[in-house]
Amino acid sequence: MLSTDFVTGSPNWLDLGSPNTSAAAAFYGSVFGWDFLSVGPEAGGYGFFQLDGKTVAALGPLTEEGASSAWTVYFQTPDADATVRAAEQGGGTVRVEAFDVMDAGRMACLTDPGGAEFAVWQPTAVKGLEKASEDNTLCWAELHIGDPAAALRFYGSLFGWRAQEMEAAPGMTYTVISTAEGDQQEAAFGGIAPLQNASEESRWVPYFAVEDAEETVAKTQGNGGSVVMPAADIPDVGRIAWLADPFGATFAVLKPAPQA
Repeated sequence: MLSTDFVTGSPNWLDLGSPNTSAAAAFYGSVFGWDFLSVGPEAGGYGFFQLDGKTVAALGPLTEEGASSAWTVYFQTPDADATVRAAEQGGGTVRVEAFDVMDAGRMACLTDPGGAEFAVWQPTAVKGLEKASEDNTLCWAELHIGDPAAALRFYGSLFGWRAQEMEAAPGMTYTVISTAEGDQQEAAFGGIAPLQNASEESRWVPYFAVEDAEETVAKTQGNGGSVVMPAADIPDVGRIAWLADPFGATFAVLKPAPQA
């Protein structure tokens, strides 16, 4: 699971682009109990989702032409410009070149060769999320993509990720990914899974830990969201559900299985 001891390649930031930030803030406040703290007019409507006064995600208006509402996972880099160059050399696309975010850090927005969008964050004043792997916070990041092996080669060239394959279902291999540093199992933060059908799009999906998956599903539906995949038990992992907010941004929730 994720921690806030960020190292190169670990998810260190998460934000939502939405066509209606006020309504999105109200939705996630009702579902996860988050408060929204605006950064101010100079940030163009951007602000932080907080839980118990600690930042757990962020929210801003859509800024890219033709963009639809979605969550974006950011990965830590010591050099955003170098990561941008490596991504281009690896067949990725640069949607937004590296730039400074005031004194907070330096970021860039990228798309991997399989079509999944992500971003990188080179921290300065803002190190990253302040809470993770607790109830109602980010606990896992999952890439769904057509060619998992090619994706692993691409991201491995950027961040040095390690991988361990496991059989998730008959005929389906799931790849658990870890940062280059530390014990591989303890450093695991996410996974890569193949697309299940031709209509599914390549994307990163954030998972939030919850106390009760069914209750979160009910809150989602009661506040204008929808169910993408009903709650189901995954052996040795926990109970998960895929959901969407009122504007179509997909996210998942996980009630972790008790650890032996």
